[in-house]
Amino acid sequence: MQDKAKSLLVLFDGVCNLCHAGVQFILKRDPQAKFRFAALQSAPAQNFLAVHPIKSAGDTMILVEGERVSTESTAALRIARYLKWPWPLLYAGILLPRCLRDPIYRWVARNRYGWFGKREECWLPAPEFAGRFLK
Repeated sequence: MQDKAKSLLVLFDGVCNLCHAGVQFILKRDPQAKFRFAALQSAPAQNFLAVHPIKSAGDTMILVEGERVSTESTAALRIARYLKWPWPLLYAGILLPRCLRDPIYRWVARNRYGWFGKREECWLPAPEFAGRFLK
């Protein structure tokens, strides 16, 4: 059986300040280092997207759990369930239909650069987290 800890991968917009904050949030609440990360602009993420095309890839955080790929609000809620307490409680939001959750996610995603800004180049992780990022 595949080690679940090795199969959690978050693909994120590497120039987005909101996405950067999201990754920092996950890192601080993932003491068991279950998650690995790759910027959407990186070769590993681009290779993944070549095999698994995702229409909204540039505007969504993507969670890869083994063979399962989640995007938009589903990815955010599924990520929350793996974090330390009390964040798994947010997973209850999965009970709301995507048709209610995803429009809010998309609205924030469309406005994220205007509200939170963006970087000229991809963010580099702190040395203690560098091993959790695919290059």
